[in-house]
Amino acid sequence: MNLIALIMPFGIFIALMAVVGLYCLIVTRDMLRMLLALEIVTKAVTLLLIVGGAVSGQMALAQTLVLTLIVIEVVVIVVAAGIVIAVFKHTGTLDVRRLRNLKG
Repeated sequence: MNLIALIMPFGIFIALMAVVGLYCLIVTRDMLRMLLALEIVTKAVTLLLIVGGAVSGQMALAQTLVLTLIVIEVVVIVVAAGIVIAVFKHTGTLDVRRLRNLKG
């Protein structure tokens, strides 16, 4: 069995995860669900990096990039969660349509 046949199910799963995450980002109005969708998309990118490293034979580089991505992802999610909490305390809702009424 060749390498492409082994990698194909992972590629389909990664594409499915990315599509689900992007769809959720586009459709939802809830900020908490947007954060979860962002997590799904970054997990798809993480898996893509690992599969790319396995295909190219450069797993050390792939692992380094994945660790860097995980650190950046944690920082982004923590900052975004702080913003979501502040918006909820200010408006009482997590609906992004309510943010258009904020001033100053």
